[in-house]
Amino acid sequence: MNYAAIKKTDVANGPGIRVSLFVSGCTHACKGCFNREAWDFKYGQEFTEETEKEILKALAPDYIRGLSVLGGEPMEPQNRVTVLELLRKVKAAYPTKDIWCYTGYDYEKDLLQWEREEQTAVVTELLGLIDVLVDGEFVEEKKNLRLAFRGSENQRLIDMKKTRSEGRVVCR
Repeated sequence: MNYAAIKKTDVANGPGIRVSLFVSGCTHACKGCFNREAWDFKYGQEFTEETEKEILKALAPDYIRGLSVLGGEPMEPQNRVTVLELLRKVKAAYPTKDIWCYTGYDYEKDLLQWEREEQTAVVTELLGLIDVLVDGEFVEEKKNLRLAFRGSENQRLIDMKKTRSEGRVVCR
């Protein structure tokens, strides 16, 4: 997997001060995307063990609330395993910090379907490690700059812990 950028003090992609990883590769090609260069799976730098260590170190300060993973597209099949390995290490090292994941995929139509059909273990574990899932493609016609932590009105902030325990989508 490649990544486009790491922001070590990000305030735009979740509450508080966060570390944000922008992965490379996205097949959605949303009109008006703010990060078009990250559509290319080869864009940026290779995600290595050193990159992982850099992210874990950046998460260490008490003022860092958590990690946000976005892109590109973290849930692309080519990115899932590497993202999963990172999230496992983040949760092990920092169990009180939250993880937000931005995906253009729809939770019910795509992710739950994959969980049943495809890489069940990978998708299930990913969803179990994420605290907030921001789902849905960016839709330029539904763009709303007043929305917190998302770009268009169709996107949802899904509380994954409550959603998984209640068996229904629970939004923040």
